Amino acid sequence: MKVAVVGATGLVGRMMLKVLEERCFPVTELLLVASEKSIGKEVLFKGKSYKIISDKEALQKKPDVALFSAGSAASLELAPQFAAAGTTVIDNSSAWRMDNTKKLIVPEVNAQVLTPQDKIIANPNCSTIQMVVALNPLHQKYKIKRVVVSTYQSVTGTGVKAVTQLMNERQKATGDMAYKYPIDMNVIPQIDVFLDNAYTKEEMKMVHETKKIMGDDSIGITATTVRIPVMGGHSEAVNVEFERDFTIEDIKNTLQQAPGVILKDDIARQIYPMPLHSEGKDDVFVGRIRRDESQAKTLNMWIVADNLRKGAATNAIQIAEYLFKK
Repeated sequence: MKVAVVGATGLVGRMMLKVLEERCFPVTELLLVASEKSIGKEVLFKGKSYKIISDKEALQKKPDVALFSAGSAASLELAPQFAAAGTTVIDNSSAWRMDNTKKLIVPEVNAQVLTPQDKIIANPNCSTIQMVVALNPLHQKYKIKRVVVSTYQSVTGTGVKAVTQLMNERQKATGDMAYKYPIDMNVIPQIDVFLDNAYTKEEMKMVHETKKIMGDDSIGITATTVRIPVMGGHSEAVNVEFERDFTIEDIKNTLQQAPGVILKDDIARQIYPMPLHSEGKDDVFVGRIRRDESQAKTLNMWIVADNLRKGAATNAIQIAEYLFKK
């Protein structure tokens, strides 16, 4: 299979290559695309060196699948060109997510809606992906009425510049700032730009994307997204109100059987999900499960996942795996 990775030198692009290798995706020809300044640079994949090429050269080679992680502007320009050439594009940017003509896919939740005619497929926001993987099996059983989510998101979600800022601050070094404020020894209650309703773009992504992926506009969702000085994964405190009542035992049993979910919930031994343990893994970890004692039929839970893997690269590759197995 001829595979292109567009944005191959970024954090997510590099992770896509790592996950392709780990999951033994059937790559017969690899095309690596990045910005003009990176053309000619070499990247290792399965012990072999590959040169970065231009998007035009990759397009001429008509790959079977193109994994995009080059930002919205590049996706809006290039994805239709690749799709027109017969390539299936799986795009990690926000460019196509809320386009009514494009599918927004988390394989554990809604892969069944995909068809061979879907040539541009949107990969959701990282914080949305991990939440819906945990929520969907519960929605099927108890029907969700409302979700209140607060996120605690890794600097890796911003990119290399943010990781460098955090490391510089820890070493008392100066350098470029990814954020307006210091991130080490701090939390920043803003991810992406503010919108007219005083929510950030990231917060509204979680609202709109969750409804689209789960196929239910009736779910009420409100979000607060926060950047914290960690690497390894995003964490979320999620409060969920259901239409039907539940027992905690049933909730745990449902999550234990859910695809892509690992239950880590043993408070007697202080076992719960943390970014420290999610880094490098493809699963969504759930713990701190307890009934909300202030309101009927309502649950509190804690959800953690590696945002570069399940929140981006792995989810995209799982989409490709689903399509080509089908």
